[in-house]
Amino acid sequence: MKYILGVESTAHTFGVAVLNWGGKILSNIKDSYTTEKGGMIPLEVRRHHKEVAPVVYDEALKEAGITEEEIEAIALSNAPGLAPCLLEGMAFAKRLAKRLGVPIVGVNHCVAHLVIGESVGAKDPVMLYASGANTQVVAFEGGKFRVFGETLDLGVGNFIDTVARNMGLGFPGGPRIQQLAVEFERSEVRNQRSEIRGQRSESGLLELSYSVKGMDVSFSGIQTQIRNLIEKGENFGRIAYSMQEVIFAMLVEAAERALAHTGKKELLLGGGVACNSRLQEMCKIMCKERGAKFFCPDRGLLVDNGAMIGYLGLKMYKAGIFERDLDKVDISPRERTDDIEVLWK
Repeated sequence: MKYILGVESTAHTFGVAVLNWGGKILSNIKDSYTTEKGGMIPLEVRRHHKEVAPVVYDEALKEAGITEEEIEAIALSNAPGLAPCLLEGMAFAKRLAKRLGVPIVGVNHCVAHLVIGESVGAKDPVMLYASGANTQVVAFEGGKFRVFGETLDLGVGNFIDTVARNMGLGFPGGPRIQQLAVEFERSEVRNQRSEIRGQRSESGLLELSYSVKGMDVSFSGIQTQIRNLIEKGENFGRIAYSMQEVIFAMLVEAAERALAHTGKKELLLGGGVACNSRLQEMCKIMCKERGAKFFCPDRGLLVDNGAMIGYLGLKMYKAGIFERDLDKVDISPRERTDDIEVLWK
């Protein structure tokens, strides 16, 4: 039996997964860098990855029930991402590939988020990709993954993490912000939902900047507003609740326009921010109204993970897209989703 290993290290998570030759995920182990206060320092994250890599790798093999001699290829997330983190992942993959005598498949992290949607039934979706550094509306058109809309300044996840850091909540900030929003809703705006498009009533909402330009979005204005509100002592729960309502409405509007533009009938959520239950709820409501199908992988495949890298890497390997000369394997920290030639379909 042959297996492929997926290695993820683009940002705060080091992950290793094992998939069989049919694409079944046999293990998906990861360890993520966190803080109690402050954000990510890339060199510290790289040290984290170096420390946890052997343990994560051993656990992945153990859970999959295989030996490393059965590995046929290694899929590596070599783009895009934080250079120090990418370099550590590449160093690990190259050492392992050299020892085992197997090739490396370089995988674009963003495209992997989209392709893993196949595992939950998505066939030809528009993907709303919401993660730390990336915020894009992507779909396959004309032989490539096209970016129909994106952030004009910062990724939605980085925006949320910055707000959380300003509140002193540590990293990652998304789960803490969601918790604050849920607690505020329960205490202040319970049973006040509108019948229209799943929007809450405006009671309890702060007036925040809403910036959608076509299918592009911008978060810098609202970031400044929220920083000022924090400095003035505004309730953190009210800020979190209001912020989620506004920024997620922006994302859903952009995704809906992409569905209308492309004529596609499926929406796929991808990226760590897609774990947020309120974003999922708003997307479901929009899809129901449009008669579109909604797809959202489990949390383990939404956050950064090795399984999605291995899933796409297997497709590429079978199509002959791999490298045996390890000196030619390199990272591409700024590679875009629409830079990729789709040669495996």
